[in-house]
Amino acid sequence: MSQLFDLSQKVALVTGGNGGIGLAMAKGLADAGAKIAIAGRDEGKLADAAGTLKASGADVMTVSGDAADRDAVFAMVDRVVEHFGRLDILVANAGMNTRKPPQDFTADEWQRVLDVNLNGPFFAAQAAYPHMKAVGGGKVITTGSMASILGIPKAAAYSATKGGIVQMTRVLATAWAADNIQANAILPGWIDTALTKQARKDISGLEQRVNDRTPVGRWGVPEDFAGIAVFLASPASDFVTGTAIPVDGGYSIQAG
Repeated sequence: MSQLFDLSQKVALVTGGNGGIGLAMAKGLADAGAKIAIAGRDEGKLADAAGTLKASGADVMTVSGDAADRDAVFAMVDRVVEHFGRLDILVANAGMNTRKPPQDFTADEWQRVLDVNLNGPFFAAQAAYPHMKAVGGGKVITTGSMASILGIPKAAAYSATKGGIVQMTRVLATAWAADNIQANAILPGWIDTALTKQARKDISGLEQRVNDRTPVGRWGVPEDFAGIAVFLASPASDFVTGTAIPVDGGYSIQAG
């Protein structure tokens, strides 16, 4: 059984891996034996995250750059392959949100969310593909959201990108299946991260309403994503591709 989840000799790149869900997934992959590269724009946060991973025994490197810049993304992937010699797992997790009613978005605000949340993961997958093909296969894990399937009034751009992530992931799964590359999306629900702190300030009573609607009775925490990351990155999921898996404590299946 342990071989099903063994990631030793594998190399994983986690974009947006310097905090929150991304860091928790990186730690899960490292605990399963993978060598880890974490990518982000804030070099201070990257250094702190790398220190956290190294403290638990991980072999880790950091790469900095803008996830929305195609050239920067390809350069980050190249640096990972130069350092570790291969790339087997991509976790395309970097993301952002701008919270406002849809009628109030400027063109620049709309475009920036699309660039980071949708273009960035696509560029990362493009950059990773030849390296995965070269080693006989790989795993692409994208981060969607419950906004991929539910309408959220003040998240027009975010929701559009997260819906797009699911469809993009399905396309990657079908296009690259012959190369033994599986692609799957995870859909986080309401998770206690920096990204949701503003929502809790903006929406009165949100914390309790989420608790009341969620069957497990609590908000998620980043550590809830370590297991799903290991599963989708490991041989255990070799016949799982093109899926979008909610990790939301049942929020999205509960009516009302």
